[in-house]
Amino acid sequence: MATQPRGIPAPPPTGETALKPGTFDGVPVFITGGGTGLGKAIASEFARLGAPVVIASRKSKHLEAGATAMQELGAEVLAVECDIREPDAIAAAFDAATEAFGMPQVLVNNAAANFPVPAEDMSPNAWRTVVDITLNGTFFCAREFGRRHLDAGSPASIINIGASYAWTGGPGFAHSSAAKAGVKNLTESLAVEWGPYGIQVNCLVPGLMPHEDMTADIQGNLERFHDKDASQPALRVGKRQELGWAATFLASPYARFITGHTLVVDGANWQRRTLANPPVVSVRDQMGKDPFSIT
Repeated sequence: MATQPRGIPAPPPTGETALKPGTFDGVPVFITGGGTGLGKAIASEFARLGAPVVIASRKSKHLEAGATAMQELGAEVLAVECDIREPDAIAAAFDAATEAFGMPQVLVNNAAANFPVPAEDMSPNAWRTVVDITLNGTFFCAREFGRRHLDAGSPASIINIGASYAWTGGPGFAHSSAAKAGVKNLTESLAVEWGPYGIQVNCLVPGLMPHEDMTADIQGNLERFHDKDASQPALRVGKRQELGWAATFLASPYARFITGHTLVVDGANWQRRTLANPPVVSVRDQMGKDPFSIT
């Protein structure tokens, strides 16, 4: 009898942990954009394993949401306002984190900017903003964190959040895909530079993990298509805790020899190919936009 496709089994429920309880006791973790969405999911998994968590964001409502979520898990938490485009603001945030918990030993560069737009419609300001937050902000945070550990002579771990279109390009997301390609390359460069000093640098790429904090335009784009589970090789979308589990592993003592690596957590979706190419549909048509006109 032929085996019917069933997909990848569902993960354990939220709250389960693969690592030992207390793995991150006394290990401060600094997470940009950790108040909402996938950043909050990552922060939650570090909190469950005992880490004091520092959440950095530009928006006070995101800081409040993240701090409340960590407190509900019984974690020590500090919420700091920080615009990662500004190196001085980053330095001040790390000062506050160090005063509260000691120098952060793990940095998760999660904050990013993104929205779908055809390249011909993209304003120069839109391009600059996304690249400034996603690529420059990641470097500025890594630089501040790395300099402090290099000066102290202490080991540390950096996890950058990437995207699979760093390899493939991202039609409709030219600004973000270019920036994320830079993040992947930056990960590999810093891993080699800072490896001799005990600083790991890895990149973590999430697949489709729907959550309530997705921007309205991205949610609207997803709603334009048919069932999303059926379009994944795993026959399901990802769960947020699956990304958090991957992050805690990469920063744990059990992954010390993994550095310069980009780990994709997406059920093989980015590697999917079909036997025959489907008809090409322009990005404008996929977004339901009228034909382009300069006037």
